[in-house]
Amino acid sequence: MTSYIIEGGKRLEGTIKISGSKNSSLPIIAATILNAGKSTLYNVPNIQDTQMMFKILESLGAKVEKKNGKIKIDSSKIEHFEIPQDLMHKMRSSVILAGGLIGKYKTATFSYPGGCDIGSRPIDLHLKGFEKLGITVNQSHGNIVCTSEKIKGEKINLDFPSVGATENIILASVLAEGTTIITNAAREPEIIDLQNFLNRMGAKVTGAGTDEVHIEGVKKLKDVSYNIMPDRIETGSFLCWAAATRGNVILENVNANHITPIISKLEEADCKIEIEKDKIKLIAPKKLKAIDIKTMPYPGFPTDMQSVFASMLTTAKGTSIIIENIFENRFKYTQELNKMGSKITIEGKSAIIRGVRKLYGTNVKATDLRGGAALVLAGLIAKGKTQIDNIEYILRGYENLDKKLIELGASIKLI
Repeated sequence: MTSYIIEGGKRLEGTIKISGSKNSSLPIIAATILNAGKSTLYNVPNIQDTQMMFKILESLGAKVEKKNGKIKIDSSKIEHFEIPQDLMHKMRSSVILAGGLIGKYKTATFSYPGGCDIGSRPIDLHLKGFEKLGITVNQSHGNIVCTSEKIKGEKINLDFPSVGATENIILASVLAEGTTIITNAAREPEIIDLQNFLNRMGAKVTGAGTDEVHIEGVKKLKDVSYNIMPDRIETGSFLCWAAATRGNVILENVNANHITPIISKLEEADCKIEIEKDKIKLIAPKKLKAIDIKTMPYPGFPTDMQSVFASMLTTAKGTSIIIENIFENRFKYTQELNKMGSKITIEGKSAIIRGVRKLYGTNVKATDLRGGAALVLAGLIAKGKTQIDNIEYILRGYENLDKKLIELGASIKLI
């Protein structure tokens, strides 16, 4: 078992560099299948989820070389089209490889994905999208086999703006015949990053960042070199960790435009924020103010940030209410926070957070990736020592988290 031991009560001060985006890297790594050639990626975070994607690519026959922060992927020798079940079960985002395999080789076999248990995340929208493109989808005993003789562009309307379904349909359509139009598409910045990567490769994708994406099929793609965008959830997490500890930090390698709702909620809580070209500076108040939050699809407040905000608001002045509109199981972490002295009540989709003077260090365990980040925050502000177990979840999404926090003055060690 891997754990963090945190000695609370230290203010975070100083400057750190934010890593590349986890949620951008994963679909872009999957997209390297499409050119059956060489892709060079920069700014890929060294986290468990990206390592898992490389393992899956290697199991399919690709070559992955990591050197000095540069990742070279050669997908010219892919000859297996089945995503290994054990790896698929460890990480939900692995389902995105299906779009790459189907788009290039017109076949993919995979099982239902695993990952964090934060609620129902069915992949039916992915499969419906594939079927619309003329792909036959057969399901039996938890296995899904997708095959097609010809992928043809089609208009696909998503029932919900699912990020994964939008990305998978884009990947499956890049080499299709004709034009694919996705309406009610997800609008996240990570989809714009995927579009930019694919277009650098020779694809013709437009509209990412809006609710209508057009993919004009091309015959072939070329080798590519690409720099992954910064991680907006890591950016938001560090801002909250600094705000909660009454800190003063500068974050480099950030895009403030990607986190507008996060910044406005931090300002509402009385933080002072200054934005430069690729830097954000936060100066925390002596006491945070209670605020209300509703999670929504992008460009609304991100569901991935609600747990960290909830943790930050445990010691704010007044009562905060968070309404979770995306995932129904996303409040599991609150039971762990309440062990530390917080006063959080769950009523359906709402968390009611009554601010307390102090949290107290104890033994807690991460229930999912972002819930784990919430416990890190609680440990940073708690009186005494906090031990967080099950941090494998946290390691899936944050690169060198303990080292970065130590750089800012925290007392944290990984055991």
